[in-house]
Amino acid sequence: MNKPLTLGSLFDGSGGFPLAGLLAGIVPVWSSEIEPFAIRVTEKRLPQVQHFGNISGLHGAKLPPVDIITFGSPCQDMSIAGKRTGLNGSRSSLFHEAIRIIREMRCASNGKYPRYIVWENVPGAFSSNGGEDFRCVLEAICSVKDSSISIPRPAGKWTKAGEILAESYSLAWRVLDAQYWGVPQRRKRIFLVADFDGASAGKILFESEGLSGYSAESLRAWQRTAGSAADSFGTAGLCLCDQGGERIDILKERTATLRAEAHHPPCVLENHPADSRLQISENGKVQTLTSRCGTGGGNVPLLMDTPKTLKIRCGKAGGGKGSLIQENKSATLSCNNDQTVFQPKAYGISSFSSNAMLSGNPHSGIYEADTARTLDTSDQSPAKNQGGIAVLESYALQGSMIGRSDQNGPQGGGVNKEVAFTLNATDHHAVYAASTGNFSSAFREMTPTLLARDHKDPSIVSSGYAVRRLTPQECARLQGFPDQWCSDLASENPTEEEIDRWAAIFEEYRKAVKPESRPKSRKMVQKWLQDPYRDAAEYRLWGNGICLNVAVFVLAGIVWADL
Repeated sequence: MNKPLTLGSLFDGSGGFPLAGLLAGIVPVWSSEIEPFAIRVTEKRLPQVQHFGNISGLHGAKLPPVDIITFGSPCQDMSIAGKRTGLNGSRSSLFHEAIRIIREMRCASNGKYPRYIVWENVPGAFSSNGGEDFRCVLEAICSVKDSSISIPRPAGKWTKAGEILAESYSLAWRVLDAQYWGVPQRRKRIFLVADFDGASAGKILFESEGLSGYSAESLRAWQRTAGSAADSFGTAGLCLCDQGGERIDILKERTATLRAEAHHPPCVLENHPADSRLQISENGKVQTLTSRCGTGGGNVPLLMDTPKTLKIRCGKAGGGKGSLIQENKSATLSCNNDQTVFQPKAYGISSFSSNAMLSGNPHSGIYEADTARTLDTSDQSPAKNQGGIAVLESYALQGSMIGRSDQNGPQGGGVNKEVAFTLNATDHHAVYAASTGNFSSAFREMTPTLLARDHKDPSIVSSGYAVRRLTPQECARLQGFPDQWCSDLASENPTEEEIDRWAAIFEEYRKAVKPESRPKSRKMVQKWLQDPYRDAAEYRLWGNGICLNVAVFVLAGIVWADL
């Protein structure tokens, strides 16, 4: 039996590549990350992985040699949502640091390690600086093995898939969209694989699907199965079981022995590929549930045909792409969770001539409800019966939020609940008013009079929906991760040694990212260790992260090709 492949992860973030490696049968050895919250999460979830700091301070010859190095180098400077400064930008230029480390490790190991690399980035890299940046990426990676190579620019645009096959090495790239790999998120990313000692790069990306045991069908994100195990590995329930920090065992359809004191409890990989829906439970209450909307069924929605998300998209200066409404999936996650979910909201309404509606109590007659009123069979008059359940919600959309310069920005998130934005002579604000159900004429008069007629995208106007943010848990699921990936991070009584270490981590982060800010005091670090979790930090983690399902497919292809 071949010895398992090993992996090192640069720009590690949420730990997606190491976790994907584990699921594909690869041993993750080390990772490099600079953000404290991300390091805290992955140290808790992947305790056997050795953590290094800022990539700029690392030397490839001094790192433990590994078979695979993965790196999703920062993409903000190449994204169409960014300033498009390309590889010369302050963040995307870190790509060259990764290439330096790869060169140093190969030099120190006489060209043996790493054999493979995986680079992940946004499709905007194809067009950044007129396509020159992607040419530089290809040339830099190929030059690790052949310093004399020169990659020409294509006559037109870069294709979404391609391959370079040389005498002793190969390189291939392919755009993969997460929505076709088991999660309901519209997330396109370039995945580039290089094999510095063979011709397998194209096979990994273009031929391994299904043959490696992983495909778009099997990677329907570890859906839990009832009864016996699923026919394919990808659809079976998986459990990550930490064995005292020495290793993590991956068990299918069962967990390891539970212990009275478990610092790293079993972590179940169970994806929920949908956002929230409503259903009526057996006791008649309206409940918000997370349903599975993949093939094979799902919860039946109330008051809507499919779950929907709304993302207000910015773009280049002077204009924007406008609103994007997705059904059964989210738009691409970003660091600040800038999209919302349409979700029904129910109100109980007493009939027009009922005692409740006619009473002087201002709270009578109309109320937010989980249950319908008891049916009244004593009076057959429709005007005096129990009324019904209705949905009413209104949101204001800022008309000028698209295309604003960074320093101006929208007012807050550009969406206000039940409060209109300031009217002026140029902006065309819109009001989203949703109402449905059985209600009387008196209640109908309370419906907002402004409708979203002036909005450029009339598809926003529909009935039966309220709007809320995606939750951090939903963002984790949209990236294919288990719900509890960011849980149990606190250290109630951190030791002095622990405080010293994390103070150094925070200082390294400050110098690299926010040099103008003040250093954290030991008291501040201690307080953070006792309660490190923040919603904003988890949103940023997922927005910067990778889709686990796609990463598993790519790494499993390497394992298949290496046999």
